[in-house]
Amino acid sequence: MSSDPSKAREDGAANHAAQAPEAELPQAPPGAHASVPEPAPAAAVGKEPELAAEPAKPEPEQATPEVDAAGVQTEPAPADLDVLTAKAQKADEYLALAQRTQADFENYRRRAVREAKNAQERGAVKLALELLPAIDNLERALAHIDGTEAVADGNGTDSLVAGIKHVHSDVVAALGRAGIESYFPEGERFDPQFHEAVAQQPVEGAEPGVVVEVFQRGYRMGDNVVRPARVVVAG
Repeated sequence: MSSDPSKAREDGAANHAAQAPEAELPQAPPGAHASVPEPAPAAAVGKEPELAAEPAKPEPEQATPEVDAAGVQTEPAPADLDVLTAKAQKADEYLALAQRTQADFENYRRRAVREAKNAQERGAVKLALELLPAIDNLERALAHIDGTEAVADGNGTDSLVAGIKHVHSDVVAALGRAGIESYFPEGERFDPQFHEAVAQQPVEGAEPGVVVEVFQRGYRMGDNVVRPARVVVAG
């Protein structure tokens, strides 16, 4: 009896396959459903995860002064004390500045008044020095008229003398209104601050150092001498 070799090989392979145990796959426990992991989004592949932004911190609110039930303000917070102290220091600086400014202005006002007064006095003295020679001439003319026997005639001599006296008194009064007055130091002790000695001679009955004759009147403004009196002093 003849046998087919190819057929024998096929039968042997089939028997070997039937004898090999099959690989068992792990099975999920009963009631569990198989889950398939979802693929990561394409945009997130290769990028680091972004961190969430931190919430902004609220700024500390400035404490307001508290008032109790009686309406009395309670003690402020330390921060408020610093602010009040700074404001008080600023107020003190402004007050000191205002006081210094007021004092400077008051000093300037007083200096301006003093300078204006001095300028006015200098002007009056300058004018008086220009007028004094004319006043001296009027006084010499009146002294000469008084020393002679004036005879009234039809030419109006009396009216002329009265006119000279009137002019003399008007000029002297004008100087007096400006603060300048005359002085006649006959019989006084000689004072070089107010007198100018033109001669010194012994005079019977007069003490040495006493003014016995006045050649020219002196003029002064207060304690300041405009022109000293020219006198003769007893020796």
